[in-house]
Amino acid sequence: MPVVCIYFCRHCYYLSKSALHIALVGNPNSGKTSLFNALTGLNQKVGNFPGVTVDKKTGHITLEQNLPAELIDLPGTYSLYPRRSDEWVAYKVLMGADKDIKADVVLLVADASNLKRNLLFCSQIIDLKIPVVMALTMNDIAAKKDIKIDIGGLEAELGIPVVAVNPRKNKGLVELKKVLAQVVKKNPRTYARDFMNTKKLAAASVESVQQLFPQLSDYAGIHYLINHENFPLSTQQQNAIEQIEADNKFNPTKTQAEEIMQRYTRIRQIMQQHVVETGPLEKKMFTDRLDNLLLDRVWGYVILLVVLFLLFQSIFWLARFPMDGIEWGFKEIAFWLNHQLPKAWWSDLLVNGFLAGLSGILVFVPQIMILFGLITVLEDTGYMARISFLSDKLMRKVGLNGKSVMPMISGFACAVPAIMSARNIENKKERLLTILITPLMSCSARLPVYTILISLVIDDKYYFGFLSVQGLVMMGLYFLGTAMALIVSYVMKWFIKIKEKSFFILELPIYRAPRWKNVGITMVEKAKIFVFDAGRVIIMISMLLWFLSSFGPGNRIQKVEDKYAVLIQQQPAKKDSLQKHFSSEKLQNSYAGILGKAIEPVIAPLGYDWKIGIALITSFAAREVFVGTMATLYSVEENDNSSLRQKMEAATHPDGRKVYTLPAALSLMIFYVLAMQCMSTLAVVKRETRTWKWPAFQFVYMTGLAYLMSLLVYQLFK
Repeated sequence: MPVVCIYFCRHCYYLSKSALHIALVGNPNSGKTSLFNALTGLNQKVGNFPGVTVDKKTGHITLEQNLPAELIDLPGTYSLYPRRSDEWVAYKVLMGADKDIKADVVLLVADASNLKRNLLFCSQIIDLKIPVVMALTMNDIAAKKDIKIDIGGLEAELGIPVVAVNPRKNKGLVELKKVLAQVVKKNPRTYARDFMNTKKLAAASVESVQQLFPQLSDYAGIHYLINHENFPLSTQQQNAIEQIEADNKFNPTKTQAEEIMQRYTRIRQIMQQHVVETGPLEKKMFTDRLDNLLLDRVWGYVILLVVLFLLFQSIFWLARFPMDGIEWGFKEIAFWLNHQLPKAWWSDLLVNGFLAGLSGILVFVPQIMILFGLITVLEDTGYMARISFLSDKLMRKVGLNGKSVMPMISGFACAVPAIMSARNIENKKERLLTILITPLMSCSARLPVYTILISLVIDDKYYFGFLSVQGLVMMGLYFLGTAMALIVSYVMKWFIKIKEKSFFILELPIYRAPRWKNVGITMVEKAKIFVFDAGRVIIMISMLLWFLSSFGPGNRIQKVEDKYAVLIQQQPAKKDSLQKHFSSEKLQNSYAGILGKAIEPVIAPLGYDWKIGIALITSFAAREVFVGTMATLYSVEENDNSSLRQKMEAATHPDGRKVYTLPAALSLMIFYVLAMQCMSTLAVVKRETRTWKWPAFQFVYMTGLAYLMSLLVYQLFK
């Protein structure tokens, strides 16, 4: 393969033609994601940047003359002075301090309707002396604001190529690829120049640093003085920079302030020369008029509740049919395999272990895709930022911020996609708190448990002709989960020692129609992340649960099989009934059954028997497994809910006391509201936090909280 040598002012990279890397950077809400999707289409993948839980989106594009390149979408940032973990990722790449990513060209996205703000970041990158191409987006919005930009003059003033693009309509993309190729081949249509003389800010200090690192530009030298502790330097180099700071009495805060003031002075000059804006009495845009309603102190919250209600309901309405279809499909496959495969341990493992685990993964996919699709629509339209703004005041009191609301609301459908959506929260502590409390929101998997327990002990009465007592109890369980989530967050915020300052800096973007291609790509991406990452862990745990439910110590299982083989042979007319009793007794003698018996003394104070103990263990695979486990234990068909209720109503302890009394049922409902009984959730938490420490803590604190609250409820109502 031919080798291309590209000489830059700051670095020299020897790379093959296929190793060209383009870093895509820009301010938040500048159209960066739309441009990335327009350039790469579906030819992209999502991972994590090394060492941090920040999305790493990469895609392959082809420049002019079939020159291949990899486009790396770096997190949005406002300047080269990072505050959040995602901003540090972009900063280190631009400073050449990232060991894994070396950018050959920087593609800077700038919002034409907010050019003054975008030029600060742009000017800083220019002074790093790395190849830069500016993609000017939001030109249609600028036109609506009567903003006119002299692109040729701006290009000459900055010394970098400037290309007007519209990713939503695929306009300007061919020209952009052509310009990128020209920059790569050292044949740009304009040549770099200094934006400002940064050496004057700290001349002696910068010169001393450049003696240590001759390849640095003047401006890069300033950043080495300010942030050298975060760069991969040797101890000797770190000490040398510290000494330079001390010798020259370098003041990083003063230097940064002077730099920003000088840059904005130059930016104002550029805006006056090359940008024509309307006066301060310009007409209000549609966005401003709509915000008067949507951010109103009363109507804003009313509309927010309606939007969240519709979002919540839509996840159920839209996901119900594909989820039912997936469940039906897997049942049919399992039925067919059971009749085609020989009776052996490996066929049982395939059907009841692997296949059951796979169905448990794929059944969540419709909810994940629909949830993230709807969230993307809210983000694209600009309303998501308003939701965060409206809810920030309440959330901040319990240690969260406004961006925590959507994951929490999404948790009513499923905690798995909800936890994945917490990536939008920049602050580490607030993001971690959101992840830790989201499973307390009652997800759809709890509904079968709530439904059958409520029907057992709560009379089906109505007040005022329309208020159902059972419905009020159900609503109370949802409110309990929400209230407990906020209380737990308030308590944990004092114990989680992450010293990252919380900045709720939120730009309210204009309202626009969603870009449906972007919505589709996001839905596919999130589904792939769940299936291929969390799915591996879920499959492993499913197979472990199959083993615990299928085997027992010694020859206990064999004795049960021999016993019922004789009974079925003696009473062939009762084969179906005996088969059901065989399943129940086999489960009792399995490792899972033995565990149920073993934990019975622990759960007896809550009003539970050993059968409920088994259900607590098996429903760790998924909470809704509770009903299926009860159906097996009480020897009835799983779908025969009426028969199951009758059996559960008649269930008694050895001393004749009923098992499902009001205190016991309420205790069990509280347990399912608060306990962590979902391996899918734990798998996703592990993936998002990149450690087993937090999933383990989550499991312990939620189980402990569930036990104590259930014990309290049982003793109060006993």
